[in-house]
Amino acid sequence: MALQGAAAAQELVFYVNGRKIIEKNADPEQMLLAYLRKRLCLTGTKYGCGGGGCGACTVMISTYEPASKKIRHYSANACLLPICSLYGAAVTTVEGIGSTKTRIHPVQERLAKCHGSQCGFCTPGMVMSIYTLLRNHPEPTSEQMIAALAGNLCRCTGYRPILDACKTFCKESICCQRKANGKCCLDQEDDLFDNEEKVSTSLFSADEFQPLDPTQELIFPPELMRMAENQPKRTLVFCGERVTWISPVRLDELLDLKATYPKAPLVVGNTSVGPDMKFRGVFHPILLAPARIPDLNVLKYTNDGLTLGAACSLSLVKDILTNAIAKFPEEKTRVFCAVLQQLRTLGGEQIRNLASFGGNIISRKSTSDLNPVLAASNCMLTLASRGQRRQIPMSDIFADGVGNNTITPEEILVSIHIPYSRKGEYVSAFRQAPRRENALSITNAGMRVLFEEGTDIIKDLSIFYGGVVSTTICAKQTCWTLIGRHWNEQMLDEACRLVLKEIALPGSAGDENVDYKKTLMVSFFYRFFLEVSQSLKTMDPCHYPGIPVEYGSVLQDFKTRMPQSIQIYQDVDPSQPPQDPVGRPVMHQSGIKHATGEAVYIDDLPSVDGELFLAPVTSSRAHAKIVSIDTSEALKGAGVFDVITAHDVPAANEFHFSDDPEIIFARNEVICVGQIVCAVVADSDVHAKQAAAKVKIEYEMLEPVILTIEEAIKHNSFFEPKRKLEQGNVDEAFETVDNIIEGEICIGGQKHFYMETQSILVVPKGEDKEMDLYVSTQHPAIIQEMVAASLGVPANRIMCHVKRVGGAFGGKILRTGLLASVAAVAANKTSRAVRLILSREDDMVIMGGRHPFMAKYKVGFMNDGRITAVDAIYYVNGGCTPDESVLVAEVSLLKMDNAYKIPNLRCWAYACKTNLPSNTAFRGFGFPQSGLVTETWITDVADKTGLSPEKIREINMYKKSEQTHFKQTLDPQNLIRCWNECMEKSAYYSRRTAINEFNKQNYWKKRGIAIVPMKFPFGLGTPYLSQAAALVHIYTDGSVLLTHGGIEMGQGIHTKMIQVASRELNIPMSRIHFCETSTTTVPNALASVGSAGTDVNGMAVKDACQTLLKRLQPIIEKNPTGTWNDWIRDAFKQSVSLSATGYFRGYNEYMDWEKGEGQPFTYFLFGAACSEVEINCLTGDHKNLRTDIVMDIGCSINPAVDIGQGIGEAGFFLGCSVFFALRDAVTGVRNERGLKKTFALKSPLTAEQIRANCADAFTGMVANNEASSFLGHIGVNDKP
Repeated sequence: MALQGAAAAQELVFYVNGRKIIEKNADPEQMLLAYLRKRLCLTGTKYGCGGGGCGACTVMISTYEPASKKIRHYSANACLLPICSLYGAAVTTVEGIGSTKTRIHPVQERLAKCHGSQCGFCTPGMVMSIYTLLRNHPEPTSEQMIAALAGNLCRCTGYRPILDACKTFCKESICCQRKANGKCCLDQEDDLFDNEEKVSTSLFSADEFQPLDPTQELIFPPELMRMAENQPKRTLVFCGERVTWISPVRLDELLDLKATYPKAPLVVGNTSVGPDMKFRGVFHPILLAPARIPDLNVLKYTNDGLTLGAACSLSLVKDILTNAIAKFPEEKTRVFCAVLQQLRTLGGEQIRNLASFGGNIISRKSTSDLNPVLAASNCMLTLASRGQRRQIPMSDIFADGVGNNTITPEEILVSIHIPYSRKGEYVSAFRQAPRRENALSITNAGMRVLFEEGTDIIKDLSIFYGGVVSTTICAKQTCWTLIGRHWNEQMLDEACRLVLKEIALPGSAGDENVDYKKTLMVSFFYRFFLEVSQSLKTMDPCHYPGIPVEYGSVLQDFKTRMPQSIQIYQDVDPSQPPQDPVGRPVMHQSGIKHATGEAVYIDDLPSVDGELFLAPVTSSRAHAKIVSIDTSEALKGAGVFDVITAHDVPAANEFHFSDDPEIIFARNEVICVGQIVCAVVADSDVHAKQAAAKVKIEYEMLEPVILTIEEAIKHNSFFEPKRKLEQGNVDEAFETVDNIIEGEICIGGQKHFYMETQSILVVPKGEDKEMDLYVSTQHPAIIQEMVAASLGVPANRIMCHVKRVGGAFGGKILRTGLLASVAAVAANKTSRAVRLILSREDDMVIMGGRHPFMAKYKVGFMNDGRITAVDAIYYVNGGCTPDESVLVAEVSLLKMDNAYKIPNLRCWAYACKTNLPSNTAFRGFGFPQSGLVTETWITDVADKTGLSPEKIREINMYKKSEQTHFKQTLDPQNLIRCWNECMEKSAYYSRRTAINEFNKQNYWKKRGIAIVPMKFPFGLGTPYLSQAAALVHIYTDGSVLLTHGGIEMGQGIHTKMIQVASRELNIPMSRIHFCETSTTTVPNALASVGSAGTDVNGMAVKDACQTLLKRLQPIIEKNPTGTWNDWIRDAFKQSVSLSATGYFRGYNEYMDWEKGEGQPFTYFLFGAACSEVEINCLTGDHKNLRTDIVMDIGCSINPAVDIGQGIGEAGFFLGCSVFFALRDAVTGVRNERGLKKTFALKSPLTAEQIRANCADAFTGMVANNEASSFLGHIGVNDKP
């Protein structure tokens, strides 16, 4: 049927923030996010990833169900929601709940005042997730709050201040439940305080918060209620540029449509079809939307189970199962419980609210957590096609792997029947993923056993796995073979061997990933074996022994709970005047605007008349010659304006900051995947991206292709210069030591994932070759310099403006300059404004990240633990161009000693030149890597000497004022203070004892603890790199405008600068405004990097304010009782200049690499952190239980911002205390099992590595690849 009975196209009617929207040309390809931002100019809802993974675009959707007369509110990702699915719905965005112009909502207020926003880009999404929860549960539990935020990412705060805000809405008081010494952490506050010091613990005052009043919320539009109740439901058809959307209301109509368009997919939540179309190039000209068909939304209890419509959302299924479990006896709900367990961690709340139950099944994705348990539980599927209906067991659709065609193209899934469990039937579901929430499984499983009545003889068995091959798979042979066996160790032994034999994984044996999946398969079955054995004992304790007590804890999975936190910081001096804000916890100046969505980022700037959108075309080869570029198809595309290549660059296409160039457009060859070859400009971002995909580039591969550090070493491929530091006589020292160890550690890279992708808007002024650039960057001056050079104009024609940056972490410096040049060249050629906002996938491909690192070390030490000689080589993978790689290598050398005095030391650092996207600055800048290497050999020495790691740390720590390995004097007294205080406040030794006790009583779960010190040298190595300038204007009404060269990217620099100016001018912060950072007001500013922004710009602001105050002094002396406004008016009348620049020359830092000595740093920060973790030895899953951090950061200008930042770049390294606590737990396992001592862990330390190092009979079976090996010793009642 070709759309009979349906008008060609209808009007789409929905509401946004109480305002009626009638869209006459609804395009099925248009997502709500783009519609809100571009069409309705509601830019509070942010683009973060475009795939429903980050929560930045969260909105609330409300719908009305006339049958039940109920309104449903749910959170959703606007980036995945087609506007066509919103007919009759009401959308609420962050702008709709409150603004600074009207009133701010309590959620917005508390998030801001609890310091829960830093760069602020994720904040509107956080607000909407919390707001939606409160609309449904005005007094939520902490579990509900944690679940509501599981789909929202934040890259700045570490979530702690966000959760502080959330806790103020939760009804119960949240205690940490950690009673190791009979007290919860909050009862122990006395132990945490040092009575001599003036300290404070609160960063905000909850008394100030306005109460939450549910009666004040936006009501559901009455017109939509009337529409739902009175309008007859009719088929909706929306025709877009390329796609038609058909939404029928009756099943027979849908079946006719499916017969006509068998290839058309059914779209309910768009969480599967959407990403396929967006990221995988899948195209569907017709989309069928069956969500409004009653048959697909049924909920029916039958005498043997529960039938659910295929269009029910996963959230709805979760609620239904929760209610059923409460209503029916435990024996009947074992399947429900197992399905519910998987639903709790499947995606985030926003995904579950949209995704349909049926869609999850039909897509047959290998990673589906639901399909194995549903198939194992004998769920039945009801299928329908025109004139036919049939039922099949769910397991049928996985029978022959991916090529399965049980369901014909004309058939649709109508409903799913989940049976009640029976007496003697046990069902379990398992999953292991990189993270507990919002992450696809590595491997998952569903298992069911039915016993002959009153026995432990297997009558029926089902084992299904996901994640191991291309779709869900059943271990059929294994199950058949085991029928009739008793549920005992012999059966377990045989089952594990059979499963490994039956299920062949793609990939080679010895491949870590494959081995891990195989290990999980048998470990999951063993866990099922334990669960069922325990249940049999509960049912009949006389006949069944159950499992040993020390195995019991492994039956409990780790849960994410609301964390407890307390912070103690040095209070301001009691004599400090109350109006002086320096040192006080002041809210981020943009905090409220972050929370209301009013804070403007680059892509929130209104469109400029005639602006074009740019989409880059990137290389798909790592090293190749460009034979030809064919743009003919792209140029024919709708809305395409032009294609920009290297030939369009008027001047410099390459920048030589060192020997090897940084390149704007690849000209003759490409040197990495993701290098920009050309770019398309078009009238919309959609058209630009569609055309970019049509550019055809022909390549001729070039040799060598170097990707890894090992390959770079082999080909001698390095950036110059190589660096070396040496002190003492290393070779001689190795002659006299008691012991020598040698080792190697590999540290993986890390992708930049700032929440706001690279964003640039270039606006040509139309005369004198002037251009305004609005850029998300840490370094406006380098952007100005590179753009001017590429266009061949003086820098004074290029004005670069930065209001704020949505996160950067080092990734928005040089690489952003290249992108800005691409956009500027396009603007220059077309004489139009050009907007370049990288999609998340392009950003991930084009931009480099943290340098992968490899270190080889040789360490000489005495039996008493004194380390006297170290010889090490560091290699960093720099990627294809130099960027900052040599500098990263230098910093890793300068900071490699961490907190330890090593008398004889030699270390080399090499920056490898490879065919990867150029790696760049990233928070910590080489120190996290070299510090981790140092702590690794410290731990190796501890293993070898039999002393504890903390003893080795104490023995080798800097003790007195002495020189570092580059001859700079260091006074370590605050390092020792931090270490001792962390030891004491974390109660390290008593917890170590408690952990040993826990480990004795638990076989499959273990705990570990580690304490790590830190010395973080502060400085940029050269005086000119730390110069800074500021400009301060005072207007005749007494208000002050302040600007400086620093960039606000979440670290609160503008807030701190206003605090400094407030103190210096002795006026309230409310009288001072910061507008933007711009090359027009402060020229030649240095990048905001290395945690130096506040130090250097603060000095410049102070200088400017003091200059102004000096000018005002005679006027103040003449009229000492006058007000600030009086003095300013008088100054103006007396022609006193009310504008001043401030300048700071920079620190006197230098480093002579020839001599290997210098004073590259101005001062040192110190800290220590203690972390305690728990691991699951069967899966490698792990959880951080508690972390204590003590930091000396001098005098904090704003403790709220600094603590919220996790003390910024310096504190970042202390995360390795978790790494070493995990290593401690693994060491405990290996010692207990008598495994040889030395083992190496790589970073990042994944569940996979933890599992592999907790070697047991299961890993043994996989490693020997012997289905014939025996497991007889893994019985339940005796240990391996």
